[in-house]
Amino acid sequence: MNDTGELFSYSGDELESFESAVNWKAYWSSQIAPYIGQDVLELGAGLGATARTLAAHPVRRWLGLEPDPGMCDVVRRRAGTLPFPAGYEIRCGTSESLVGDELFDTVLYIDVLEHIEDDRGELERVAGLLRPGGHVVVVAPAHQWLYTDFDRKIGHFRRYNRTMLEAIVPTGLEIRRMRYLDSVGMLASLGNKLVLHSDSPQASQIRLWDSVMVRLSRWIDPLTGFRLGKSIVCVLARPAIR
Repeated sequence: MNDTGELFSYSGDELESFESAVNWKAYWSSQIAPYIGQDVLELGAGLGATARTLAAHPVRRWLGLEPDPGMCDVVRRRAGTLPFPAGYEIRCGTSESLVGDELFDTVLYIDVLEHIEDDRGELERVAGLLRPGGHVVVVAPAHQWLYTDFDRKIGHFRRYNRTMLEAIVPTGLEIRRMRYLDSVGMLASLGNKLVLHSDSPQASQIRLWDSVMVRLSRWIDPLTGFRLGKSIVCVLARPAIR
């Protein structure tokens, strides 16, 4: 996704590859569940996997924005047969296509912000769409030293660390949560970067990571104080009016 708001056709296939990563979805969703409000805006809705992962949350409205028209069509077809959140709507566009009077309790960037070249401008734009007491939630790949040909292939401009995210927090928002997830997966990613040099994970590798490494990480990460991991969770909050 570029920073011009242009619609495009997505060329990557990792969304399909990771759709079956049920343990990973359960892990990151447990970390952000307390910050899901009544009116949700999801940027980069993809194939609807994030919305389906969080479908059990009692929301009033869920607007998914996706710049790829083909993916929007897939989601519309799936919405009739698969569980989506209450009030779900898919719209082809980006944050720039929203009008100023649309306000939300939660704005989600689940493995999306790293695809946006002007990430600072993006967060500043959506900050104006956030109600008092609302949250911007980012889940993104961590550590630029883990950046590989796979990241480049699927359109990642960067991987994040705490300092990078702290530097782009919009005025008026404050950090509510910042932690790394998947310490075991981080070691596996480092091994791939140094030894395997694979630019695309195989289905068997994804199954091993999700079934074994993610489960181990859920036990180990709290012991490390969530200081290690190949993904980072950042929750920004607009203070409530008192």
